[in-house]
Amino acid sequence: MNEKEILKKVDHTLLSTTATWDDIRQIVDDGIAFDCASVCIPASFVKQASDYAEGKIPVCTVIGFPNGYDTTAVKVAAAKDAVENGAKEVDMVINLGWVKENRDDLVLDEIRQVRQAIPDALLKVIIECCDLTDDEKIRMCEVVNQSGAEYIKTSTGFSKGGATFEDVELLRKYSSPEVKVKASGGIRSMEDAEKFVELGAERLGTSRLVKIAKEQPKEAS
Repeated sequence: MNEKEILKKVDHTLLSTTATWDDIRQIVDDGIAFDCASVCIPASFVKQASDYAEGKIPVCTVIGFPNGYDTTAVKVAAAKDAVENGAKEVDMVINLGWVKENRDDLVLDEIRQVRQAIPDALLKVIIECCDLTDDEKIRMCEVVNQSGAEYIKTSTGFSKGGATFEDVELLRKYSSPEVKVKASGGIRSMEDAEKFVELGAERLGTSRLVKIAKEQPKEAS
């Protein structure tokens, strides 16, 4: 797999709490230049970024981020607001406390409510693998399989760990064929990215890969 094929799977991401519009605009420019799958940015910049991008790249944002413990009503409202502002993709964080309490019914209901609120947007569900046991990850695969979401996602990148090869392999094994896997957090090289794709990831959430591509020497024409 060559670099261009990898970058087509990248959600080029900037979720820093101190990000400015100049930073976001650069993310959009780079995402377009390197033909990334989307740019993933804070919700407060979605309208501005969507207008600026003029349809050249999908804008993605996050809700319930990074801790997942907002109420369902807040997550639904945030998702609707993001889409009304131009987001084409939404990455939501589940309530991990409910997972620990074996309240999979509540997790499923919440995802379904968000799904119903944004029927035309792509929905990715972040399960924060580093905070779950393997049994809990498998349960969450089953929940997402039933939810109508398009993706299950490994991580926010804001907890104690990011994507691992083992987690991507597990998510791919227990997710239905209709549910895709997104690896996010800690993807440090093109080699890592290629391995994640080989193991079943169809999206990669990262800021590093575009930076690596920008640092590559340009071929002489």
